[in-house]
Parts: sequence; structure tokens; C-alpha cells
Amino acid sequence: MFFVFPFYFSHIIVAVILAAIRSLATYITVSLYVLLVGPPGMFLAIVFGWKDVLYILGHGGVRMGLALCGIRYRVAGAEHLPRGRAAVYCSNHQSNVDPPIVFEALHPRMHILYKEEIDRIPVLARAFRLGGFIPIDRRNRESAMRSIEAGAASLRAGNSFLIFPEGTRSKTAELLPFKKGGFVMAIKGQAPVVPVAIQGGRAAMQKGSWIIRPVTVSIRVGPPVETTGLALDERSTVILKVRQEIERMLAAGPVS
Repeated sequence: MFFVFPFYFSHIIVAVILAAIRSLATYITVSLYVLLVGPPGMFLAIVFGWKDVLYILGHGGVRMGLALCGIRYRVAGAEHLPRGRAAVYCSNHQSNVDPPIVFEALHPRMHILYKEEIDRIPVLARAFRLGGFIPIDRRNRESAMRSIEAGAASLRAGNSFLIFPEGTRSKTAELLPFKKGGFVMAIKGQAPVVPVAIQGGRAAMQKGSWIIRPVTVSIRVGPPVETTGLALDERSTVILKVRQEIERMLAAGPVS
């Protein structure tokens, strides 16, 4: 027993050091990728209207980042994805790795309703805007409503969105209260809401830590909750249905 403990402890230290090295390599490589391919991609999007190039480059960057840090993912319930129709994909939020994984796994041109704080990252923020992503400032009601209206118009134009209604990462397995903005956007855009449950993100990257650990992330997709014909005063019903489905999928555990 005396000899086992030091070996186990040293094994943990080595794993942490390797994860830190891989994480640092991921940050540096992805940052250089954004700086190198971002400006040409934005030039093509602005001058020739080739917005698709931004998504091609975006997915390439995500795949590279996930491969470098050793993250894999499994998806269950792909048959529920509404192919050929705009939808709002509604996911729980455990970690900073959740958005890129869901972006990569579920839709080739997923728009994102994102926190306006990301606008402080110059090249990335500009690419987000050109790609049709919409920032939302929840501290400013008027600004938030303008973002929701813009999102609803984009949904009606055929673009799908990813939202994280908890608004921030949950520190526990329990879901935080859902904010209503993304559901209002779905009803205004008359688009279905697709429940998404992601697990494993917290093991990959804990809140407050910069180290990304190699894990397999699980994504479950539930049946879409329809909003066609619904009025805004029915948003609470939609929220409840989506929340219950996400809770059910989380209780089912990781995808095997």
C-alpha cells in the first residue's frame, strides 16, 4: 500500500502536466489559425458574399482544436435533428468546450446567440458577426430585445441557432434557471426548439481552469418542441417541455 500511493500520485501529476502541455499547444495553434485564416476568410465573405467560407474555416478550426486537446464526442438521437428546417438548438451548459463541440457535431451552419463579452476578441468577433452570429447583452433589456428580433428574422430566413438558456456554466449536475430570450426568439421565428443534453464537458474543462483534459463528450438530442402557431404568452410551456426533456436525457447518462 505504501508503494502504491506514490505511484498513483505520480501518475496523476504526469497526466496533469501532459494535459497542460496539450492545452497550451491547443490555445497557441488555434489562435494562430484564427489570425492567419480569419482575415482572408472575412475578405472573401465581405467582397464576394461567401459566408460559407467562414463556416468551412470555423469547422476546420474546431476539429483541429478538439484533436489537439484529445476531445472526442458521441451523439445519440441524431434522427431528431430537423434536417432542412431552421431550428433553435437549446443545450445545457457545463463547460467552455460545449459551444464548439455542439457547433461541430449537430449542424454544418449553426449560428450562435452569444454573450456580447466575446466582442472584445477583435478578429473572432468580426468573423462571428459576418457569419450571422448575434451577440446578446442581457444586462441591457433594449439591446437584448433587438438581438432577439434579429435572431427571429434570421430564423425566418432559414438559419438555425444554438442557445444556452442557463446563461452561464452550471457548477453542478443541476440545471440553472432558463432565461426566456432564446425561446421568445424561437416563437417569433416560428421555429422548433431542439433539446440538447451535453455531458462530459465539466470533466474536460472545469470552471475557472484553463486546462483542457482529453475526454469523450456525450451529446443527446431530443424530439423538437414545436412553436408553430404559438403566441409569446405560451413561452413558459415551451421552456418547461424543453427543460424536462433535457433533464430526462441527462438522467439517461452518457452515450455508450
